[in-house]
Amino acid sequence: MTTPPRVVVTGMGWVTPLGCSLEEVWARLIAADSGMDFITRFDASTFPTKFAAEIKDYDFTKYVRDPSIHATAGLNSKFALGAASQAWRQAGLYDFDSLDRSRVGLYLGAGEGVLDTPNYLQTNVHSWDGENRRVDGRLWAESALRTMHDLTEVEQEPNMPIAHLAREFEVTGPAFNCLTACAASTQAIGEAFDIIRRGEADLMISGGTHTMIHPLGVTGFNRLTALSTYDGDPAEASRPFDRTRGGFVMGEGSGIVTIERLDHALARGATPLAEIVGYGSSCDAFRITDIQPDGRGAAAAMGMALKQAGIDPNVPHADGGPPIDYISAHGTGTKENDSIETRAVKRVFGELAGTIPMSSIKSMMGHLIAAAGAVELITCIMAIDRGQIPPTRNLHHPDEGLDLDYVPNESREANVTTCLSNNFGFGGQNDTLIVTRYAE
Repeated sequence: MTTPPRVVVTGMGWVTPLGCSLEEVWARLIAADSGMDFITRFDASTFPTKFAAEIKDYDFTKYVRDPSIHATAGLNSKFALGAASQAWRQAGLYDFDSLDRSRVGLYLGAGEGVLDTPNYLQTNVHSWDGENRRVDGRLWAESALRTMHDLTEVEQEPNMPIAHLAREFEVTGPAFNCLTACAASTQAIGEAFDIIRRGEADLMISGGTHTMIHPLGVTGFNRLTALSTYDGDPAEASRPFDRTRGGFVMGEGSGIVTIERLDHALARGATPLAEIVGYGSSCDAFRITDIQPDGRGAAAAMGMALKQAGIDPNVPHADGGPPIDYISAHGTGTKENDSIETRAVKRVFGELAGTIPMSSIKSMMGHLIAAAGAVELITCIMAIDRGQIPPTRNLHHPDEGLDLDYVPNESREANVTTCLSNNFGFGGQNDTLIVTRYAE
């Protein structure tokens, strides 16, 4: 059997509520800074949740060759263009003229688009009445006809960010989009990893992009009782693993990586930032909005990724440390998710579970939904590079049974070689990626 090629990350970029550069966002994560504040994009004064982690003062035009070709792009696509441009630049691809673009593909976890037209949603979606968000369909349709560009309907499609990236970078290889809720961008990177290993592409642009900070998005998650309704400083609202946690805080943005076959990267003089060594995916086959209570689905995804990476979760590393140096938790801050993820980690790592640092950057950045996994994978790679682990902010009183090392409130210096990143989505989707420090 032929050994699959090694796959490395050569470029990274993100557009987040904490900033739009690797250095700025990393500095704020390590400082346990928060990107959460009261919603400004629409009037949320009558909503149970009035805060989110918004991206403000973002200008996508500084990242693209010709803004006019992206004139109709929605926020999802604009965020992706900024993140992908950063990754493309770090990978040295702007300066590499002999790239075979038919061997460069795209795989995103991108959410449904949001109409980026004045008052389209806000004007005709009436006040929250405690039970329902009332919509006047006739007025909504009339407003749409008045304000919609002829391509606005197309721009709502989840695959439009791929179309914009393909045009921007002139790549014509395999192109896919998945929308598996909060696991989407982890799944996208995992599937892109497999595409390269199968020999179907030399290089993939992969990650995710999403925003749901609009009346319908906030309404939906309020109805699901998944959003925090914390009555205080928005910066304190996201409280993963704390006994006072009450739901997640909506974030938005994009995380994109360029991943490629190792020999392809080295041949063009690229610097590998990290190596992807494991990917696992499973489905709970349980309730649509709930995780299997015993964590078996999440544990199965972790187990697959560890097996592919050749890591025994129950055997300490040769240097005496844990088999994994850091776990980027899904860590949404909902009662069920945090408890079940903890249970799943214990199920996989047994007695060694408590020795592995594990934190949730959603406590600072909010939940980027389809884009969450990509920014969390980038966080893992930064942790490997910088020798620091970001904290879980607002964790003051761990809940009963939540007794792992969640790195509360302050970052930690550590020798980080191997990281595991978890993401779980509505519908029972579980996805795990494992990255390690690149070694020749």
